[in-house]
Amino acid sequence: MPCSIVTGDLFAGHDAPGHPECQARLDAALAGVPAGARRIAPERATPEDLARVHTGRHIEGIRSFCRECPPGRARYLDPDTYVTSCSFDAALYAAGAAWQAVERALLGEHSFALVRPPGHHAAPDRAMGFCLFNNAAVATARALREVDRVAIVDWDLHHGNGTQTIFYGSDQVLFCSVHQAGIFPGTGWPEERGAGPGAGYTVNAPLEGGSTGADYALVFRDVFVPMLRRFDPEVVVVSAGQDALFDDPLGSMQLRPEDFGALTGMLVDATSASLALVLEGGYGRSHAEAIGAILAALDGARFSPVGGGAKASTRHLVEAYVGRRHAVPL
Repeated sequence: MPCSIVTGDLFAGHDAPGHPECQARLDAALAGVPAGARRIAPERATPEDLARVHTGRHIEGIRSFCRECPPGRARYLDPDTYVTSCSFDAALYAAGAAWQAVERALLGEHSFALVRPPGHHAAPDRAMGFCLFNNAAVATARALREVDRVAIVDWDLHHGNGTQTIFYGSDQVLFCSVHQAGIFPGTGWPEERGAGPGAGYTVNAPLEGGSTGADYALVFRDVFVPMLRRFDPEVVVVSAGQDALFDDPLGSMQLRPEDFGALTGMLVDATSASLALVLEGGYGRSHAEAIGAILAALDGARFSPVGGGAKASTRHLVEAYVGRRHAVPL
């Protein structure tokens, strides 16, 4: 399948130089995109798009806070999350680009929205963890107007608590997250399985710090891939944060760039659905190389995970899932 990149210069208005989530880190990631890749300019999401997953009060609160920002200055919503006078527009373009990636995937083409600010921590009524609006969730909710089943796979270092909250009661969205245990935001435990009609459609794999590509590949092979095949989604959205890289300053995982190519290949091979990737975290020097490996896997290359054998704790987690047949209900 061909692959397109949705990105542009419009995200630079949301910038606080020196903050980990700044425009420089997107520029660095874009260095991993091959020169001949098809690029698509981002389009704005509408407030109505945001309102499918966020409260009106939250949307208007972010808009108002941005309007009050002095030009060229950043103001903080919490100790981690800032806005500028241009952040509301940048966030609309980020959410819109995520939908464009999903739209391309629904047409049979893999696509990667390389955007900022990221989104997977944004809850219906709250910005947090560098995230203003939940880009992947906005795109997924819009896709559900056209299809019945969307899978979201989140491999960011941190648990995608906002995405989980938004779809926790839905049996139309399979949410699978692998992340470092015990760090921000403190959620994402195996006991968090969904509620009501969504019971069993939330799957969390918290891993010990120091985990490698072998740990991630075991979770994918024995837990996520069987669930994806059983769920049979019409599109797979990937919250693609590469902050589990060995050189990322915000985490303590040990993935190598080619590991992200390996995970991407496993998802491509797991289902006939196309992938729509949306950038989340990723702040290390090897981020561009990881982006290149992901795009190579979308183009047909296959990688082997690095790191030897999986940790005993990862094996025990996976065995618990397999042993109790923790799976999507029939």
